[in-house]
Amino acid sequence: MAFSISTPTAYFSCFNSSNQSSLPSLPFKPLKFPPFWPWQKVKMGPLTVSPMGFGTWAWGNQLLWGYQESMDTDLQQTFNLAVDNGINLFDTADSYGTGRLNGKSEKLLGKFIQEFPGKQMRNDIVIATKFAAYPWRLTPGQFVKACKASLERLQVEQIGIGQLHWSTANYAPPQELALWDGLVAMYEQGFVRAVGVSNYGPKQLIKIHDYLKARGVPLCSAQVQFSLLSMGEDQMEIKKVCDSLGIRLIAYSPLGLGMLTGKYTSSRLPLGPRAFLFRQILPGLEPLLNSLGEIAQRRGKTLPQVAINWCICKGAIPIPGIKTVKQAEENLGALGWRLSSDELLQLEYAASESPQKMIQNIFQTR
Repeated sequence: MAFSISTPTAYFSCFNSSNQSSLPSLPFKPLKFPPFWPWQKVKMGPLTVSPMGFGTWAWGNQLLWGYQESMDTDLQQTFNLAVDNGINLFDTADSYGTGRLNGKSEKLLGKFIQEFPGKQMRNDIVIATKFAAYPWRLTPGQFVKACKASLERLQVEQIGIGQLHWSTANYAPPQELALWDGLVAMYEQGFVRAVGVSNYGPKQLIKIHDYLKARGVPLCSAQVQFSLLSMGEDQMEIKKVCDSLGIRLIAYSPLGLGMLTGKYTSSRLPLGPRAFLFRQILPGLEPLLNSLGEIAQRRGKTLPQVAINWCICKGAIPIPGIKTVKQAEENLGALGWRLSSDELLQLEYAASESPQKMIQNIFQTR
């Protein structure tokens, strides 16, 4: 499942370019290995998934990520590359997409899965989709109806993980219980193999875990913003709760919306709304970016690969977003190795020395 001889783009040299330049001239090409090994899978509830997944927030999102329908061919090639290299976890949501393109991410993911040529690999794909806690979804039945609509867009009979996108405990507590019952209903009716939550703080996470457990429904995963830019007290407490209850932590935005890639500076900002956030945070990230750069250079890696590997070493499953083959190739380089304990401490110290931190999702509960 990890690689295919017919897919040369799925291979990466075991040496980086700087290392190769110092090697003597060889009469043959260096051996190349896939960056992901097929036996490196992790358990997530009843599911077996790759130690990193890919997020599809950008697929259909014009406002933040500049999506255009002309990108669809590149997105499909990117998806195929990921699957060819053993990635089988893809995260999406019924709200992903801008305006008339609402639900576009699910539609594209469903189309790409149906058209992927390898039947076994296709069958192994785990879709984790999120159902928005819209104010008009007030009953369990309405939440189940949302799940059925996602099944139709994804062109599958069963979703891997059905996730509640956010909690309404902060502003509409009565709705919260109805949504929990909706998760139970879609699980009992077999529309999802497992259930998860997103943007839940530690206290609310314990509450829903206990509620679902009493209903005979195991809580499989908790998805939160988790990265070197987002490792504050609440996030680390969420991680402890997950570890104690056997819940798998899914780390979204492991690259801080791109701030940990090294691609941007205060004078070179991304287009769109991200520029405002980057302008506030980037000037204070010098200690962290310098440490990422030092380790990346020493390891023959890139900044994103080191930042993603940190998430993996902390026991989370990161789901960096992908739009291009180049991004997928680079992110795959985060697999197959591990940061040392000293490197982890160096990065975490540098993160604590960086005065600016990522703004948390406004829907995250306590």
